[in-house]
Amino acid sequence: MFISRPQNNPLQWRRLWFFLFLFLFLSHLLHFSHADLGTASRYPPPYSPTECFGGDLTQFPTSNLFAAAGDGVWENGAACGRQYFVRCFSASEPEACVPDQTIQITIVDYAPSIVSVPTATGTTMILSTTAYNSIVNTSATVNFVTVEFLQV
Repeated sequence: MFISRPQNNPLQWRRLWFFLFLFLFLSHLLHFSHADLGTASRYPPPYSPTECFGGDLTQFPTSNLFAAAGDGVWENGAACGRQYFVRCFSASEPEACVPDQTIQITIVDYAPSIVSVPTATGTTMILSTTAYNSIVNTSATVNFVTVEFLQV
């Protein structure tokens, strides 16, 4: 198909701009991921009390897939109870990530105030041991991984 160059015909210019806009709009919609990248480490029990719910143990999901939010996610406590899809994106150790594994976690605490010591500080989120081991091979010795996360 040969498209002639629009000369001074306003209808041809409008048609060209329309197709350009349509192409850009559709390419944005077809983008495969609108998730964010961040880092995640792991923290062991005890998990309570938390910044979000104090000592209420019913806050924890029965799946034990939860996390403490770092400063980038915390938003002055607004993150409490939020849920995110999280998957391991990359790590410093080859094959540390469990391939094609995505989990859904709930934010239950603020990372700087957690009771136990995490494997790394300053990460976007600190996952419970169960959550971390769901997306990172247990044989891996990495202290943190790069994750892709998307709010549910």
